[in-house]
Amino acid sequence: MANLESKSAGRAEAARLLSGIRALVRRFSVSERADVACCGMTVAQSATLEALRAGGMRIVELGRRLGVSPSTLSRNLDRLEERGLVARRADERDARAYVVALTKAGRAAAARVAAGEVDFAAEILGRLPAAERRDVVEALESLLGAVRGATEDCCPGAFDHLMTDFPARRPSRDAAEEETQP
Repeated sequence: MANLESKSAGRAEAARLLSGIRALVRRFSVSERADVACCGMTVAQSATLEALRAGGMRIVELGRRLGVSPSTLSRNLDRLEERGLVARRADERDARAYVVALTKAGRAAAARVAAGEVDFAAEILGRLPAAERRDVVEALESLLGAVRGATEDCCPGAFDHLMTDFPARRPSRDAAEEETQP
């Protein structure tokens, strides 16, 4: 009976976690749409610039990283290219493939969007008591490490490009002991 109650409590906490994450995702999505609209681009265009900040890449890899179809990516790149934010060139190793990279203007636009996102995050942290800020950020990092670990269980490597700052974390000894106790 106690084990059933524990599982029920765990599911209730999991539901609260899911609800909180959904609220955060929605709120940050709204904020992101507003931020990039101020920069005169769509969220998809902003995500493309963000993905290319690390350097140029083959169009196939960029599409995989963004999770979009080739036709959607092509239209997106056409618009970014028209604005002078990206440039496509033939891949030196494979004449059938193309590499896309940010231009100087594209790097500046990506930096403006990224700075706006950091400013918004700083505003959020500024609304928390100073004594709690570090704990909140560390708890979020821990949560994201757990998310990465769970993701690796079902889809190894699929989201590595999204989780580069959050290594998978092993459960703490206390958590492992709780799982093995009746």
